[in-house]
Order: sequence, then C-alpha cells, then structure tokens
Amino acid sequence: MSGRRKVDGGTAALGIAIDRQSPVPLYHQFARQLEQAIESGLLLPGALLGNEIDLAERLGLSRPTVRQGIKALVEKGLLVRRRGVGTQVVHSRVKRPLELTSLYDDLEEAGQAPSTRVIRNDVVPASAEVAAALGVGKGDSVVRLERIRYANGLAVAVLRNHLPTDLLLDLDTRRLEATGLYRLLHGAGVGLHSAHQAIGAGAATAEEGAQLGEPEGAPLLTLRRTAYNAAGQAVEYGTHLYNAARYVFEFQLLMRR
Repeated sequence: MSGRRKVDGGTAALGIAIDRQSPVPLYHQFARQLEQAIESGLLLPGALLGNEIDLAERLGLSRPTVRQGIKALVEKGLLVRRRGVGTQVVHSRVKRPLELTSLYDDLEEAGQAPSTRVIRNDVVPASAEVAAALGVGKGDSVVRLERIRYANGLAVAVLRNHLPTDLLLDLDTRRLEATGLYRLLHGAGVGLHSAHQAIGAGAATAEEGAQLGEPEGAPLLTLRRTAYNAAGQAVEYGTHLYNAARYVFEFQLLMRR
C-alpha cells in the first residue's frame, strides 16, 4: 500500500477559513494557513492535497487564486506537484536557533525523528585549514567524520567534522548513527563552552545534491564552526551544508544602545 496519505475533507479538517473583508490577498491567506498546517504537523510529509478544482470549490475561491497560493508554497519547498500524483506535502522546514547545540538534539526536541548515515569515520592528516582551526600541526592526525542527517526521513544536512584524536577513543559508526556527536562528547566528559561560527550560502555540487536529494546547483546554507572547551581549547571543527529548502536559522536581534 502506498505511503502517501490523502487529506480527506481538506480545508475543513485543517480549519482553513478565508476572510473576504481582510485587506490580505485571498491567495496569501490560503497559502499562509496551509503553511501553518504543515509547520504544526497537521499535514505530514507525503500527504496529498485535493486538486485545485476541489480546493477552490471548498473555499469558494477561484482556481487561479488557489493555484497562486499553492505556487507560493511550492516555491518555498513545502509542496511539490507530481505528475500523476497531484500536489503533495514535502516537509516542514527545520527551524533552528543560533545556539551551541547539537542538530540531532534540536531535531529530536522538535519531534522531527532524526536519523544519521555515516559516510566517513577515519583518521586523516590535518589540512592547513583544519590544523589552524584545531590548533594542531599541519599533517597531524585528526578524526574525520562525514554524516548525512535526516529529519523524518528527509536529508537536511551534510555534516563534516574534524576532532583531535584523543577526545573520543570509542567513536564507532554504530554509536554515531544512534545519537549526536555533541552528546557523545558530553558523555566522554568533554564540555563545550563556546564556539565561533560563520553562516554563508553556496550551490550544491553533483555529489552534495545527490546526498541532500536536490539537483546540482541547488541553494545551500553553509556553516563553519569551531567549538571550544572552558579552557579555550578547540575540540571540534565543523563544515556543514544544509538544504536551504528544508532548513532555516533563526536569529534574535537586540538594538544596540
């Protein structure tokens, strides 16, 4: 039996209501309420919406208005149109505050069912970039990790980390796939105190696109982070790639006085 789930009753079951007295355009009202249903979990990944004609009839809207609302969510990466299938919920975006936390823990706390596939777990000579970040000599041995992190079965990030070899003596793949790296560091008595990180943007290579389920050239969020213990020693250097359609960083900004 197919894993796709059709949303019967559609908008009524989701509580979508259109206010025709509001100055907000009708298509935007429809799109925003549908987005909220996806973000809140009322519409799960894989759910099928009714076709545009059915949705328009239920809401008393024109078909072009419904089409425009759906198009807005397709462009956000929340819906996808599939030939022979219809309009389908792809995912809700992972929202993550900018704090020194583990992606695994953040996904778990948000109910996003995190899972991991380890691609690399080995010891390699430190490149100049890694050596500078970790405060070791170029060519010194460091642990190299590369993992794909999933949320509800969908790839959201490629995580590449380097660590000093003496931090985690029992860093096997099975443990890495069962939990997050920061949780393993904490369990080994390695306390994380602070980090320096930079967020940027890039385009997926063919390999990165395949790992994240996106075409070559798809937009990516990039993050470089060096984490330190309370003594100021670098304990981890990460260069991560995030699927921009499924992931967003949230900032809280304060006015400088």
